[in-house]
Amino acid sequence: MSWLDGHVGELGQVAARAGLIYATALLGLRFAQRRTLAQWTAIDFAAAVAIGSIMGRTALAHDQSVLMGVVALATIVAAHWVMSTARFSSGFAKLVDHRVRLLVVDGRLRRDQMRICGLTENDVLAQLREKGYFTLEGLRYVLYETKGGLTVVPETAGGRAELIEVGLRDATGHDEPTVLR
Repeated sequence: MSWLDGHVGELGQVAARAGLIYATALLGLRFAQRRTLAQWTAIDFAAAVAIGSIMGRTALAHDQSVLMGVVALATIVAAHWVMSTARFSSGFAKLVDHRVRLLVVDGRLRRDQMRICGLTENDVLAQLREKGYFTLEGLRYVLYETKGGLTVVPETAGGRAELIEVGLRDATGHDEPTVLR
């Protein structure tokens, strides 16, 4: 039955180790930027996976000291902070963040852009339906944002808004997004 209950005498030690490493992770994440949990990018996901792995190993592995787990957690949280701060440099951000992509222009799907994003036509159409759009006709642009959400700009939007211009410049890589027309 040891395969089922392990070594019952060690359960208190496992619980104490898990509690200590959890408290350390909670403290580290509390002082990290809020975006760590609210808006995931590739660096956020990598940090979360590493933190989970360290927490699990430290709590359960007999050859892993709590101090080593704390140091590993502190290192990951610090590295995540450095990477998050470096994202304020546009050059670095281009290396770690996905750029905005135009999935629909003037009511037409851009399948080449969808393929780059790993999206099928059904993926995009389902998201549009969830947002209350039931036809591509009348859509000026659909932008696939850096964080994975869709921004829909209907033809009736009237003029061009500054924030849409920024997204279009990012999506096209040009200062003048009219190259799409």
